[in-house]
Amino acid sequence: MPKKNALPVTRAEDFAKWYQLAISEGELAEESGVRGSMIMLPWGYGIWERMQRLLDDRIKASGHENCYFPLFIPLSYFAKEAEHVEGFAKEMAVVTHHRLKAGENGLDVDPEAKLEEPLVVRPTSEMIIGSAFARWLQSWRDLPIKINQWANIVRWEMRTRMFLRTSEFLWQEGHTAHATEEDAVDETLEILEMYRSFAEEDLAMPVIAGEKPENERFPGADATYSIEAMMQDGKALQAGTSHYLGQNFSKAQNIRYQDREGQFQFAYTTSWGVSTRMIGGVIMSHGDDDGLRVPPAIAPYQVVIIPMLRDQPEDEALLEYCREVAASLKGVSALGEPVRVHLDSRPGKAAVKRWAWVKKGAPILVEVGGRDADGGNVTVLNRTALYQDNGKIANDVMPRGAFADKVTPMLEAIQQQLFDEAAERTKANIRHDVTTMEELTAHFKQKGHIGWLEVSWSKPTGDALEKVEEMLKDRKLTLRNVPQNAPAAEGACIFTGEPAVERILVGKAY
Repeated sequence: MPKKNALPVTRAEDFAKWYQLAISEGELAEESGVRGSMIMLPWGYGIWERMQRLLDDRIKASGHENCYFPLFIPLSYFAKEAEHVEGFAKEMAVVTHHRLKAGENGLDVDPEAKLEEPLVVRPTSEMIIGSAFARWLQSWRDLPIKINQWANIVRWEMRTRMFLRTSEFLWQEGHTAHATEEDAVDETLEILEMYRSFAEEDLAMPVIAGEKPENERFPGADATYSIEAMMQDGKALQAGTSHYLGQNFSKAQNIRYQDREGQFQFAYTTSWGVSTRMIGGVIMSHGDDDGLRVPPAIAPYQVVIIPMLRDQPEDEALLEYCREVAASLKGVSALGEPVRVHLDSRPGKAAVKRWAWVKKGAPILVEVGGRDADGGNVTVLNRTALYQDNGKIANDVMPRGAFADKVTPMLEAIQQQLFDEAAERTKANIRHDVTTMEELTAHFKQKGHIGWLEVSWSKPTGDALEKVEEMLKDRKLTLRNVPQNAPAAEGACIFTGEPAVERILVGKAY
């Protein structure tokens, strides 16, 4: 008899629908009533809080300080940097009035409450932070300036998908100013490495770090670097970016300082950020046909204890036993932190609660019935090894003391297993042997998991790059990045026929 999964649609049947079901059944988020905006539910927001905590520790350890900048940015600020504005113009939400008034059909905008200057709801904060840098920076002694903010961002997306592309999302954005180009470039690459290690060590999500091609740069940047993750359907997800802005924003916003010789110099700046889209990456990297599988490092609860309550007087004794099991895990650590334990004492059938936590992806489930309590045992379920070979649930009954000893290695093994599975899948689905456009076209016409290609690239610019963009657009493909560890390029560029100077990843993307 075939195994019945917790979700009604499998990844193989319809990956897009499976993704939406994983979010709703896993109680991560729901629609808000405003197109492109979502309500993050406690489990989903709890995952973001864990990600925020772990990344914030890394940011502060690297010498940056947190601050906060306003949600509203005067429109005139954007007029200073034309390329930057053009890149975001179609996505900007603009506030033009500050009051409503009663009308015939309810509330209307009061025409007499028009703002003297429209305010942009921040699509990113380079312009307002740059204006602050211009005030703060006076002397070479003030450098470097290294700040970060955790905030919400609004970009008016036409086609939205929860976590991956929403009109409002949460993120962190770092901004720095430096005396030299070398220091700013070093900062950009150090942040790229921080994002790589965060994704791989905390999210168990393997990524490829590298430089984006010119046509994929952040508006106004001299160079953009990214981490790219392969989802289970073979598509690419840009999971984080780090931008070297050169002196472009400094000259536009007069971010300058007096050097040691008393001469005025423009600073070199950077910006970088990751967002809640990383949660989408975690879902599509690790989920299975039963729902989410959350890496223990970012799971709000790593161990969930589920008592088999029967609405009987003996329930209290069972609950007390479960509290003792939870207490036995105090002082136990895994992945560098105390183990996070939750006792689900809600009334209801244990099987229903079990499958709810399976769909949420809690790493370890502990079921406790009267027989377990009488024998001093617990029944343990590992979310990454949920089934036996025969398709039945893999229940592992053990003494509660033995379980306390096993929690740490179990959680660390789950974290490693999720990374290893995704890393093996990524490596197996990047081809390096395609050398012609005919082969490229044929590869991406295949059905199923087609992955990415790493191909030779001549780094074209101008009209030549535009032609490459059109070629890829016709095939619904994009250039991802030039991997840092790619082998030396050989032969001719697959797109232009010119001598190749590097190798670049090509694929379909979210």
